[in-house]
Amino acid sequence: MFKPLPMKQVMIQLLLEDLPQASLTLAELGSFSPYSAEKYADDFPNIPGNHYRNIYHQARSRLQKIEGHIQLARPAASLTTHVISETELTQTNEWLGEVWERCSAYEEHFRRLTDEAHMLTQLEQALNNFATLNIDLTLLHGERLFLDLHIGILPSANVQQLKEAIGLANYLLFSYMENAGQTHVIILGPKGTRENELSSVLDTAGFHALEIPPELHDEPERIRHDLELRHLSLDKEKQQREAAMLACADELRSQLEQCRDILIMAEPFVTIEDAARSVGDLAIITGWVPEKVVKQVEAKLRSILPIPVSITAVTPRREEHSLVPTFLPTNWLTAPFSSLVKQYGVPRYGEINPTLVFAISFIAMFGMMFGDVGHGLVIALAAWIGRSRLKSFTPFAICAGLSATLFGLLYGSLFGYEHLFHAIWLPPLSDPLYMLSMALLWGIGFMVIISLLFIHNRLVSGELSRALFDTNGVVSITFYLSVLGGVYNLYQTGSFGVVPASMSIITLLALLAFKLIETHATPGERMLVATIETFETLTGYISNTLSFLRVAAFSLNHVALAIAVFTLADMMGETGHWLMVIGGNLFILILEGAIVTIQALRLEYYEGFSRFFSGDGKEFTPLKLSLEGLK
Repeated sequence: MFKPLPMKQVMIQLLLEDLPQASLTLAELGSFSPYSAEKYADDFPNIPGNHYRNIYHQARSRLQKIEGHIQLARPAASLTTHVISETELTQTNEWLGEVWERCSAYEEHFRRLTDEAHMLTQLEQALNNFATLNIDLTLLHGERLFLDLHIGILPSANVQQLKEAIGLANYLLFSYMENAGQTHVIILGPKGTRENELSSVLDTAGFHALEIPPELHDEPERIRHDLELRHLSLDKEKQQREAAMLACADELRSQLEQCRDILIMAEPFVTIEDAARSVGDLAIITGWVPEKVVKQVEAKLRSILPIPVSITAVTPRREEHSLVPTFLPTNWLTAPFSSLVKQYGVPRYGEINPTLVFAISFIAMFGMMFGDVGHGLVIALAAWIGRSRLKSFTPFAICAGLSATLFGLLYGSLFGYEHLFHAIWLPPLSDPLYMLSMALLWGIGFMVIISLLFIHNRLVSGELSRALFDTNGVVSITFYLSVLGGVYNLYQTGSFGVVPASMSIITLLALLAFKLIETHATPGERMLVATIETFETLTGYISNTLSFLRVAAFSLNHVALAIAVFTLADMMGETGHWLMVIGGNLFILILEGAIVTIQALRLEYYEGFSRFFSGDGKEFTPLKLSLEGLK
């Protein structure tokens, strides 16, 4: 639980013809992660299955496009597997090509119908501009020998002014429709020398010309009737094509699901790619397997393949740890916390698995900041009711609710009421300074544990100097604790103390010396950089420790919000009182609950994870059958 599973680098030697079966068997086991066999390229120069992969990718692409039209059932949880030969895969690909041609024909027809319906809608919108004209719109279209004609819209406020202005040029303006502050007008006049002047006047008045599409060359009512008939015809044709598509789907679905299963069984051999290499009739597969299942993998392959295989399992050397994938074991309870850890990053192979530390500390801090029996039970109950939506995160929310409930008992709070039962510990607002001191102690303990995790990780990686002298190393944590001890002595006795002072000075000088050695620059610049970085180490510990004061601050804030709610409730009548109490508690649950969650995550990520692991590890991704369907 605290460390990733130990891994073995394995090399499986087998006959070339057994590669597909071996790949399928490894996928069924779900314990083998392929790794490039490039270092064996000289002895095994060939990468088998390239043509097979090309066929597979084409078939998968066709099936994915077909699934956009035909919905398939999910694959069976217990798929009866067999090796998919290249001949069977080719036949599947060819049949899927034929099906896709049928589907693409339907798709093209639907696209044509959609485009035509869109065009009819645009024509209807254009027709609305001329709906009140009871004339053949052909009369308003095209050039005329002696008549200058303009049809368009302009702001209603400018109509009278434009009418008077163009009247001076012997033009007439007729308005035939007004809509939303815009007036539709027809402007007529003789062709001549004043057309350029008219254009300038129209622009000034905000006139926008309306084009009459060629399809609207008739009386508006006739055109509208014709468009309605065309819409009805399109809808009928679309319904017929949809019915034909449904019939096609019912006809093909069963065989398509069989093709999907064939591609699922073919995928492992495709996915293994350059982890498999060959020469002549011999082949190898290389990858990573958890140490505890190596024998199981070997026994399974020996029982399945007709000719025995040879498996070599090697423990990775320390310098190879950056190449080893990290397998973080989880169960139903730790799975949501593991997902949140992965949001930050994956620990390197050999480093501490932070999932359990994260789970315990996060749940504890959430309860400290949001301690209330009623609120905690509501969160837990809501998580249980909404488990179908929360899915794997249901335990996360339930644990947070139960933690809030536990601390609610310690604080003596039930929906903000603090007089209904006695607190097991104390109400936060009864002694704020004590709560702040407890938060500081929690932060100090958290920082010490995180530093110990950092030291362990650096030792595992063989970085002894970093484990001793880095920002979170042995010397740094000793310096941190000695300063804290001296400050505590100063508070208790008025004296810093000889031992804490000696330890502080020694460790400070050791840190400064390490920074000087580590920094590569001119002597003056080296001294400046080393001094600044040493000072940053001290200030970093101080600021990170003080960050944990927010744990107490939010516990006090939780009580203060409840007091504010009850104060407002007491100012109202009986009905208003209870409405305010209920509404205020809902406000606290939703708003403060979200804020507390964010703050707890912030403390974990920035004061915790950033100090002891880099998050640049590689997650173990085993070869598996894609029983959730092809992606």
